[in-house]
Amino acid sequence: MNDNPKIGINVSTSYIPEQSSPENNHYVFSYTITIKNHGKISAKLISRHWIITDSNAKIQEVFGDGVIGKQPELNSGDQFCYTSGVVIETPVGSMEGKYFMESINGNFEAPIPPFTLAIPEILN
Repeated sequence: MNDNPKIGINVSTSYIPEQSSPENNHYVFSYTITIKNHGKISAKLISRHWIITDSNAKIQEVFGDGVIGKQPELNSGDQFCYTSGVVIETPVGSMEGKYFMESINGNFEAPIPPFTLAIPEILN
């Protein structure tokens, strides 16, 4: 029997035109992430690592403790949802990364699959 945590991650994104300034290459996006523990044991989110890439291949890396000032503990079946934001210099970009987690079985990484940031109707 495998008792390792199984962490599922779902992402939705939104462009925020009222905070963006395309003429200044300033595009603001929000992203909402739902993290769910599908495993049988609890896991705690300790820190994060983001790789943010715009369509000019400019890469920003972000490391930090927890998410939105929290280090949520997820028991089996629990989920945690949060919204944050990012600024890039192009109308299209992507994000991916990982959460560093800990459980009674030790530390592990929960990968955050790549997702797209794009202003509406730019991608067909």
